[in-house]
Parts: sequence; structure tokens; C-alpha cells
Amino acid sequence: MIKILVNGCNGKMGQEVVNAINNNEKFEVLCGVDMADNGKYIFPVYSKLEDIREKPDAIIDFSVPKATMNILKYAMEQKIPIVIATTGLSKEENEYIKECSKEIPIFQSANMSYDINLMKKIVAEVAKMLSDTDIEIIETHHNRKIDAPSGTALALAGSINEALGNSKEYEFNRFAKREKRNKNQIGFSSIRGGNIVGEHTVSFFGENETFEITHRAYSRGVFAEGALKGAEFLVRQKPGYYTMENII
Repeated sequence: MIKILVNGCNGKMGQEVVNAINNNEKFEVLCGVDMADNGKYIFPVYSKLEDIREKPDAIIDFSVPKATMNILKYAMEQKIPIVIATTGLSKEENEYIKECSKEIPIFQSANMSYDINLMKKIVAEVAKMLSDTDIEIIETHHNRKIDAPSGTALALAGSINEALGNSKEYEFNRFAKREKRNKNQIGFSSIRGGNIVGEHTVSFFGENETFEITHRAYSRGVFAEGALKGAEFLVRQKPGYYTMENII
């Protein structure tokens, strides 16, 4: 049985991870970390990392960047593998995560859905065949999401751009511009509203037709299940940087 520390256990995704673990006989929640113990869990919840007494097999982190950096420091000190699913991390923070992976196993993905990671591969192949089209990415999320565009939208764009020799520029805001669309752009549009879990569409606009690929997540449970797949994979690995592509 794999014993897990859930960082951000009181958040919506943290709760999903706890529920997924409770329904999976391969895993056990050893403890949690959050700002406070709200008393709803039977396992201990710590607000201070120095108070943790248990030694988990792996950490699953669905939190915010500051909390991710804190739990990463703890993981480094204790030599514990960590699954990082937090989005909105800066370039410097992501570089630090990769540097830490030289000492501990780290599994990171902006989106823990298996299907989204499959979509990354598909849109990269389509982009090579439709390289002369205008490429736009539209992403829709609930009204509590703080980063835009989503980490998943950026990951999809990165996969496309790599397939096209990194020839594309990213356009995030056309509001202040009075000019025609640059052919070498990947455009982003972000929609926030209600309780939408996540929707991503990549559109390839040609002169006479449009080709679109869309992924819709109907439950946050898919991300929790993906994080468990990551943890199960990670506990068998040597120090290194791993992503969902290693599982696919």
C-alpha cells in the first residue's frame, strides 16, 4: 500500500484526491497539509511542515505556487517523491522544480488527465499536417481559477510549437492592438464562469474549413485519478523529472 501526504487537502482538488485514495485499495492517506485542520478528516492535517511526524511514500500536491514551493523544500529535505499538479507556477519556479528532480523523483503535469496528455500528442501531429492554418486555443474554467491562460492551454501550445520547430509566437491579448493577425501566432482565449471543470479546444482555421479538437472534463475526479497514476509510477523511479508522457 502506497502511503500519501496530500498537500492542499482542504481544497477542491485535495478533497478529490482524498476521495480517490479512499476508493483505491492500493493507496492510503497518511496525512494532509493545509492552512488549518477543519476536523473533517480522520487522518492528521498539519498547518506547519515541521510538525509532520509521519513519513509518506509520496506527496501529491494540488495547491498554490507558494505552498508548492514550501512542500517541495520539505520533500527535498526528507527525500520523498512528489507529484506536482499545481498550475500558475512561474518560469523560475518550474526551473527550480526541474533542478530539484536531480535529487528526488518529481512527477509534474499541468493537467493530470490521461486524455488531455493524449490530446497533446494528437494536436502536435495535426499541426504538422495543417501548418499553414491559423491556430487558436480556447479554454474555459470555473470562476475560481486564478491563472489564465490555463497551464493546460500553454502545454497544448507548447506541444504544437515544438512540432513546428518553435516557430510560433504566443498572443494573449489583442485588445490594445489594431493590426491584422500574425500568421506565426498561436492565439489564446480564456473564459471563466460558473463551476465548469475544464474545457480546451484547439482550432486550425484554414481558408475554407476549420478543424477542431476538443477535450471536456466533467468531473475533477479524472485529475485525482491521474495524480494517483503518477504517484504509483513515481515510487518506483530513481531521481528525475517525469511527466504523464512517461506513463503514456
